[in-house]
Amino acid sequence: MDKRKKEMNMKKINLAVVGATGMVGRTFLKVLEERQLPIENFYVMASSRSAGKTLAFNGKEYTVEELTEHSFDKPIDIALFSAGGSTSEKFAPIAAAHGCIVIDNSSQWRMDPEVPLIVPEVNPEDIKWHKNIIANPNCSTIQAMVALKPLDEKYKIKRVVYSTYQAVSGAGVAGWNDLENGLKGEAPKKFPHAIANNCLPHIDVFLDNGYTKEEMKMVNETRKILHNDAMRITATTVRVPVFNSHSESINVEFEKPFEMAELVETLRNAPGVVLQNDESKNEYPLATEATGHDEVYIGRIRRDESVESGVNLWVVADNIRKGAATNAVQIAEEIIKNMQ
Repeated sequence: MDKRKKEMNMKKINLAVVGATGMVGRTFLKVLEERQLPIENFYVMASSRSAGKTLAFNGKEYTVEELTEHSFDKPIDIALFSAGGSTSEKFAPIAAAHGCIVIDNSSQWRMDPEVPLIVPEVNPEDIKWHKNIIANPNCSTIQAMVALKPLDEKYKIKRVVYSTYQAVSGAGVAGWNDLENGLKGEAPKKFPHAIANNCLPHIDVFLDNGYTKEEMKMVNETRKILHNDAMRITATTVRVPVFNSHSESINVEFEKPFEMAELVETLRNAPGVVLQNDESKNEYPLATEATGHDEVYIGRIRRDESVESGVNLWVVADNIRKGAATNAVQIAEEIIKNMQ
């Protein structure tokens, strides 16, 4: 609580949430309340379809404003965007030109060389070179980075193989509804096939190289965040019939040798990590237990005996919180600290 009290004494800011009525947008509000950011004036914005609705925040009702070219004429210090790539492409530069720092949850700016891609536990130092737009990484990338950064620092990662098991909440309300209604026998509306009782090796669109856009997001974002364009990475991303929290099997090969006990302690002491790694008690990360939390859960840690120096990890996190809303709010906290 001391940290929270200290934050309450920070300079108060004007903050906007863009895309406030969506799944991530509503979670922005929840996380902002929980983390008690020092907010002076608060604005909620969305498309014309949602304008006029009311949202509760910190005991007050706020009317959703329609997002327009003039929304940022008023003084806004930080805007959290989760309104899709086309909206960010149009409105983030407008906000930035007015001196507002945009933290964008879409994929629009992630690979722009002028835009930092941030996981606060991993590369907070990259925030300093922003030009008023900061990108929030893909949900599946965020949790992987929290796990891999401390290992890369200690053993230097040579190669990564990602296999993901991603919850339907990552596809928004429509994805959630497809699973909920599919369990009742209804046909899918969001996914190309029924997600109920199926695993779909298909997230986002297919690209010319045979990979999906989601798979290449993980490859390219990992390289950018870890500052290693030569890192060898491959990924298979799969949508599974789980409502919330992504699970990932991550196989990592290192340049340097490691002792298992030391590697486990490195992860145990890493920021944002909770270790659940006791097979004798059937203890390992579960999606149901990660949901509602901001930490990244790691378990099933075991040496990969097929290579000289490698390890297998099972990594689980709430994709709407740490994978989206919480990570963005943590970035905002870092910015506010630097405003003092």
